[in-house]
Amino acid sequence: MGTPLGDFVRAKRDSIQPEALGLPERGRRRSPGLRRLDLADRAGISVEYLTRIEQGRDRNPSVAVVNALADALSLAPAERAHLRYLTKITGGECTAHPRPAPPRRAVRPAVLETLRLLEPGLALVTNRLGDILARTGSYEAVMSGTGLLDAAHPNLTRYVFTDPRARTLFPDWDVVADEQAFDLWLGPSVENSEWFTAELAPVAGPDFTRRMNRHVVPTREVLRLRHPAGDELRLRRETLDITEDAQQLVVLLPADEETAGAVERMRRQDRGLRAIS
Repeated sequence: MGTPLGDFVRAKRDSIQPEALGLPERGRRRSPGLRRLDLADRAGISVEYLTRIEQGRDRNPSVAVVNALADALSLAPAERAHLRYLTKITGGECTAHPRPAPPRRAVRPAVLETLRLLEPGLALVTNRLGDILARTGSYEAVMSGTGLLDAAHPNLTRYVFTDPRARTLFPDWDVVADEQAFDLWLGPSVENSEWFTAELAPVAGPDFTRRMNRHVVPTREVLRLRHPAGDELRLRRETLDITEDAQQLVVLLPADEETAGAVERMRRQDRGLRAIS
């Protein structure tokens, strides 16, 4: 049985072509990407040890080995942070409660007041599980008709993977799906992430599970929306982590004049700030 750490190392190795690292092509092979031998050589470890890590038979590699693997795979800073996080999970430093409780949904008054000050901008408070905990009226007006806010407790991750309207709303659905799957690894706690994943996996199907195991670290570039009203919106995302509450304040900014104009038209339906308890 694999582990999050082993799955990430294997997926990353499979995604790298030898020539990208200046390695010679060794002829045809059965699977794509970097050979175990090449990665082991670059990391200064044995092929047998790398195999044990990838297959989940070694759950406690040293810090030196983890850093060597990060260097050998030429990981970006965000990917290195994710690798360290997965090492903690795999080694048992973050152990899950046998019956985890659902994540808390309350948003502190000070955070809600900050959100009010952002009106008439597009902003929301969320967590890494995708729960939309509060939003500005302008955000609600823009997202009206998409189906995202129809549920009593809207959740972006559930919407992306289970609502067919999401594939229309997000022209870059594959990118958004990878982002949401990745964020579950960074949930408010391992317990909450596992609770949500167990709830989502049966209805989201194998595509969700596959994306969870790919560990694609997102770049979070411009978000494109194909709005039911007929407009195509391009939005830049600025995120402020509210670390003590395991929440985030996300502000969406028009990336061009056409988007700004479309958003302004939709804002006329502003319904005011709404928090979800």
